[in-house]
Amino acid sequence: MSEGRFSAADHGYMAQALRLAARGLYTTDPNPRVGCVLVRDGAVVGEGWHERAGEPHAEVNALRAAGADARGATCYVTLEPCAHHGLTPPCAEALVSAGVARVVAAMEDPNPAVAGQGLARLRAAGIAVEHGLLADQAEALNPGFLKRMRGGRPYVRCKLAMSLDGRTAMASGESQWITGPEARRDVQRLRARSSAILTGAGTVLADDPSFTVRAAELGEGEPAGGLRQPLRVVVDPHLSTPPTARMLSLPGSTLILTTSDDTAEADALLAAGAEVARLPGTPDTVDLDAVLELLGQRGMNEVHLETGATLAGAMLRAGLVDELVVYMAPLLLGDGARGLFHLPGLASMADRVELEIVDLRAVGRDWRISARVATRSAAAQS
Repeated sequence: MSEGRFSAADHGYMAQALRLAARGLYTTDPNPRVGCVLVRDGAVVGEGWHERAGEPHAEVNALRAAGADARGATCYVTLEPCAHHGLTPPCAEALVSAGVARVVAAMEDPNPAVAGQGLARLRAAGIAVEHGLLADQAEALNPGFLKRMRGGRPYVRCKLAMSLDGRTAMASGESQWITGPEARRDVQRLRARSSAILTGAGTVLADDPSFTVRAAELGEGEPAGGLRQPLRVVVDPHLSTPPTARMLSLPGSTLILTTSDDTAEADALLAAGAEVARLPGTPDTVDLDAVLELLGQRGMNEVHLETGATLAGAMLRAGLVDELVVYMAPLLLGDGARGLFHLPGLASMADRVELEIVDLRAVGRDWRISARVATRSAAAQS
């Protein structure tokens, strides 16, 4: 349905539902972020959002807040109400039982277990149903969940930090710190919203990173009731990650993806607390398509790629990066410093990688550039 058929009040209440949904940005994984507002006689009688997987969905929280006032109300919800029994009962049935008169959904749910069935159940009960209001904003809240439901793979967001001349580290590898503290806090928010942090063994060996989320740096978005640590995933064809790596002793889980059949090295990593999984590839490379297939099967929605030029370049060349988030610092590192991506084989302008800048803003003294990676077909037409 065209948004032109919705009233100004409809737009306002859906915008409120979207703001509520965003409150679950760090906590709902692997479920989508969903908000709900119930309105009767021009007044909000209940609102809610999905807070954590396994807990009530947004519609149920809003219905509980509204009580008897839900009867005859309009329900504004950012994603189609579910119609199946999962960890919680179906929300479509709850709305029917509560006696709401109208449901406005921002978008249909591509989850095969829902996929229009929730809206159909509401219509069958005589409830007026509309959808398509602020759908783009609803999509933007859940890029990973939607991509996984539609194609089985997570959304990959690649984080990079560079100087004004496009360098990430000195020739020696020294890189701390290119960006300022505000940018580093912003990266914590990117990590916190992600299901997994993906890196390469080279980064582990060079930097011994923690790859944890520090709740104190999330600011107003810090979740109540405990912080979920994303799964740490290391692409490591040779099993070169040392059992003494810092990340293995920290809260959260670490998954090592390899093509090696060295059982002694695998056993040492298992003893240190890691999980080891073997994937297709060569002795020197792990099949990156297989990496994302596995993460999709494990319910990973958004993958935060934080790694060196080699793995970042390989993911980009393979068409596996959806979004780049680049922090640009006001400094110069010179010709000898390291670049953002290892991209061999780009010999002409026809080989270039096309980007679409979607956001540009100051973060402390640095600039954050968010860009979508153009599809090959779109790039070929430019």
